[in-house]
Amino acid sequence: MQRTIVTSIPFLSKPSEDADPNDSADAATAADLVDTLKANRGRCVGMAANMIGERKRIIAFVDEDLDGLVTVMFNPVVTHADDPYETREGCLSLEGERPARRWEHIDVEYLTRRGRERRASFDGFTAQIIQHEIDHCGGVVI
Repeated sequence: MQRTIVTSIPFLSKPSEDADPNDSADAATAADLVDTLKANRGRCVGMAANMIGERKRIIAFVDEDLDGLVTVMFNPVVTHADDPYETREGCLSLEGERPARRWEHIDVEYLTRRGRERRASFDGFTAQIIQHEIDHCGGVVI
């Protein structure tokens, strides 16, 4: 189900709690997150659960390495990062663009929607999207 985008800075600035892919409420949040991302695809390429009103560590993003399919991660953590750079980013919850420091290459540990542990490496724009959404989970607003 598509949800309304949260724009409240005080809400977005609070860290999210870990999520359980085997919990029906968290699984429903992930499904709603994907639906909301797809409905806003012309304006965004990634979302975190707090952007739809749920303080859970769940992100969804368009994965360019998978031909634009949407990937969902529960409790993602960057475990390694290389090649920092400065950029400007927009956010569906905020107006305009803001400066951000990102890493060109990242390794991430996370749980899949089926609860499987995964480790994966990402580069370039996909890595940037993931970092932005993980920041949302930590209450960091660009």
